Amino acid sequence: MGKLLERLKDPARSGVYRVSRADETVEAVRGSELSFAIIPISEKTELMQTIAKALGFPHWFGGNWDALEDCLTDLSWREAAGHVLLLEGSQGLPEDDAGILIDVLTAAAEFWAGQGKPFFAVFVDPKRVLELADLFREA
Repeated sequence: MGKLLERLKDPARSGVYRVSRADETVEAVRGSELSFAIIPISEKTELMQTIAKALGFPHWFGGNWDALEDCLTDLSWREAAGHVLLLEGSQGLPEDDAGILIDVLTAAAEFWAGQGKPFFAVFVDPKRVLELADLFREA
């Protein structure tokens, strides 16, 4: 798992990726200085609440896409060397919402990369439905 953790610590590689299983990513970040959250995906309103709870968003979080991007590009309340979000169950989100979520996560990753801090959003996508790059080459 050393190589995967090295990748997740590299701000230049920040982005939105997919994996076929969650366990390797979970194991890679365990015990590291990276902030890690597992986020089950559901319909938009519940997804917003789930992300807010998992990341400890402030009370002013508005529960919409703009507010999500605002919070994801702040995260000052989460002291960490970087951030890894593992998103599970993307098939439960309508395609339009999934596209917007990926755009928001991509913007956050670009922001944090510019700050020299890693930010990874990793979708568990065993059927390879999402058009995302693989986080790592699986054997």
